[in-house]
Amino acid sequence: MEQQRLLDAESAEIAHEPLASRMRPRSLEEFVGQEHLVGPNKPLRIAIERDKPHSAILWGPPGTGKSTLAFLLAKYTKAHFEALSAVTVGVAEVRQVIETARRRLQRGQKTVLFLDEVHRFNKAQQDALLHAVEQGIVIFIGATTENPFFYLTPPLLSRCRLYRLEPLTTEQILLLLKRALSDERGLGKFKVEVDDETLRFIAERSGGDARRALNALEAAFLIARETEEGRGEEGSVRITLSIAQSVLSDAPLAYQRTGDDHYDVASAFIKSIRGSDPDAAVYWLARFLASGEDPRFIARRMVIAAAEDIGLADPMALVIAVAAAQAVEIVGMPEAQIPLAEAGIYLAAA
Repeated sequence: MEQQRLLDAESAEIAHEPLASRMRPRSLEEFVGQEHLVGPNKPLRIAIERDKPHSAILWGPPGTGKSTLAFLLAKYTKAHFEALSAVTVGVAEVRQVIETARRRLQRGQKTVLFLDEVHRFNKAQQDALLHAVEQGIVIFIGATTENPFFYLTPPLLSRCRLYRLEPLTTEQILLLLKRALSDERGLGKFKVEVDDETLRFIAERSGGDARRALNALEAAFLIARETEEGRGEEGSVRITLSIAQSVLSDAPLAYQRTGDDHYDVASAFIKSIRGSDPDAAVYWLARFLASGEDPRFIARRMVIAAAEDIGLADPMALVIAVAAAQAVEIVGMPEAQIPLAEAGIYLAAA
């Protein structure tokens, strides 16, 4: 009972801040992943350690360290650090920051402006940054999950260096999970039992997203401490594989209908048809549908493939593709996935 009381008190103490936030790296030595950018003698590491910041765009999937790198820069630099989110600010706030930075520069101090979700800014909002970035009034750091060549204007891109961050590997996420279990900022103050199989499951299901992995570990811990299954020896909390599975039932699909993933999956689907690989065609079709893609878009792509790639080599291919497109309109989802799959298999085998 005393152990449970302590658990309740300590849980309430940290409940306001997610585990992923509490475990944010405090130094470059704690930062995991992105060795091509922050490894020894790599460009971002040199810029951060030597306090030589430059305007840059950090582009990568969620949970790969974009914001963390910006906050590490804030810790190492002598410049004033201003953090904004493009979701909540507009041109007026940006101009105010720039004007303050101008006065600060006259006193000899630089300003680093970090703008998260920079792809949310429209052209007019991005144009408000151009003069200040070009003149060095602010050192601009933008973070985005979207392809900057689609969402950022060429003038802004030309004034910044572009750094691409990659999803973390399973081993890198395992390192972060184990650190969270032992560190006092994380779950180190609790007696937590979790085997390697369960940790690996969480790491693999996180899709390269450190934030997702750490938040899943915390969610599993909170469930475990409230259930009979999660009660270990001597008052410890046991996170079992079944508890972890209840938190992470499905691996995330990296897909946005207006982003790179849309075109990558479409390209893979068409190439599987061209390559006469029915299994791959069904896989990419299923990936499309599971990600919420419009089935009419898929049907149109199959009609085009039947006409352009197969053509008179098998005239029935176009007939079947058109029939599948009509089935989508008549019956809708989820039933339409059957004629779509049948058409995809036929086209790939044609």
